[in-house]
Amino acid sequence: MKKPLYLIIMAILVMYVSGCGDTGDVFIAEILSDQPADGDIAFDPVEETFTIFNGPDNLFFGIDEADRNLPEYRAFLSFRLDGTTNEDLIPADAEIKSASLEVFIYEVSFAGTVPTLLDLVPFSINGLNAADFESPPLTFSNGSDATLSFDFFSSDQGLFVEIDVTRLMRETQRRGLDDFQVRFLLDPDEDFGLVGIQDRPNVAMTAPLLTVLFR
Repeated sequence: MKKPLYLIIMAILVMYVSGCGDTGDVFIAEILSDQPADGDIAFDPVEETFTIFNGPDNLFFGIDEADRNLPEYRAFLSFRLDGTTNEDLIPADAEIKSASLEVFIYEVSFAGTVPTLLDLVPFSINGLNAADFESPPLTFSNGSDATLSFDFFSSDQGLFVEIDVTRLMRETQRRGLDDFQVRFLLDPDEDFGLVGIQDRPNVAMTAPLLTVLFR
């Protein structure tokens, strides 16, 4: 349990439970990513080849300016919601109040600001394949892409970054999916920028963490 995040969550919980006559119980689920199912894919635009890494210690996304072929990486995280990885369970009928994704940033290179897209995408927990690199994201109920946009910064290196993924988690729940699965990629309008996310097995302190408040 990461103490600063815990204190923030508890403050939010108190507000939900005690606010405006709302007496429904609110629960907290904390789910570490399914590390063997996580991975990244690098596309080499010169060789037109894909290199797939399943379950690495560090996931990368963005464009590697140090490689003359300028490969682009995209990173994938998977979180089991049904308790089968011995993590907390999200009931199928739960009402999602809020959700956040916390990642530990191992590296930020080649740009001070890295504009990022986060897609809600399904992929196999048994291993990524080349088609996952540019598979279309799922859509919200209004037909728009289930995608968030935000920035990473060079100052994030060596720190935890928390991302509000409430909309994506609500869509996952609406669809009745067993996994919350996302893809990180560099905004296509940007030329450079590479971000590394730490995902070491058996190191819960820096593992990607999904925190969900639900009723």
